[in-house]
Amino acid sequence: MIHKFLKTLLPRMLAATTCALIANHALAQGNYPSRPIRIVVCTAPGGATDLTTRLVAQKMSEKLGQSVVVENKPGADTLLGILYAKEQPADGYTLVAQSLNFSTLPYIKKTPGYSPTKDFIGVGTMSRVPFLMVVGGEEPSKTVSDYVARAKKEHLSYGHGGTAGAPHIAGELFLRAHNIQAQAIPYKGNGAVMPDLIAGRVSFLFDAYVSSSGFLTSGRARALAVANPTRLSVLPNVPTFKELGVDFSYGVWLGLLAKAGTPPDAVNKLSEALRYALASEEVGGRLRSDGSDVSFMTPRDFTDYLAREYEDMGKVAGELGFTKE
Repeated sequence: MIHKFLKTLLPRMLAATTCALIANHALAQGNYPSRPIRIVVCTAPGGATDLTTRLVAQKMSEKLGQSVVVENKPGADTLLGILYAKEQPADGYTLVAQSLNFSTLPYIKKTPGYSPTKDFIGVGTMSRVPFLMVVGGEEPSKTVSDYVARAKKEHLSYGHGGTAGAPHIAGELFLRAHNIQAQAIPYKGNGAVMPDLIAGRVSFLFDAYVSSSGFLTSGRARALAVANPTRLSVLPNVPTFKELGVDFSYGVWLGLLAKAGTPPDAVNKLSEALRYALASEEVGGRLRSDGSDVSFMTPRDFTDYLAREYEDMGKVAGELGFTKE
């Protein structure tokens, strides 16, 4: 009799438990976010990624109704922060702010510890930043053509902020596009290149407007061209490379990523909060004034973009001869 009773009762109990779990899961998702969200920035405070993320995070918090806190975890060419974010739960409460390094590190590290296409998904881009070809204020070349002619006669060098970083890749692609050579000199960050660029010890640098504007305004540096399909509104007199006869564009994205497996509801809410931030004058207007493109990308579009970029970086790494350390 008892056996018969249990046989009838147990399926009902299991069904009730399952329904309760489903209801609780739905309720939890419906309440997201119910506590503060962290965005891990993999660089030290004060850089372009850090400043942009803090600007965006503050505005996102208005839409989400929760604090969005920026947490800096620099080290190992941004790898430390990436791996930290990878180890956190896939619940939408820990994001990571990244740039092109995210797609290049697996090609220069023997044990990167993550896969760009398997361990993370895109939330959206915060900005896309075209690069400028910047020379020192006393550089004799007044145009790109002048520089190319000089490089064909002299042994020149250029600076970049680290091997396989975006300024390095941009520099090498520029040299190839113009069929010239210059020795690449690595520094610890683009900021460290500027004193030598101004002094004439290196001949050019690829940099974003936001980080070079002070030097350009003061005349200590000059922009010869912008690696963008169109001119920048903040530098209307600086031509594009395409205008100068070479279809060369290059820049970097700054974006937010979540751990793979994060519930779609959470990702969508984060995406909408990011869209809200970029549409505001406080964030979107400010970033545009710094020469950035704040066109919105959905999570699906950004994730697909990351997959294509990762594949493309494999080809670039092979062409430029990057080695793993």
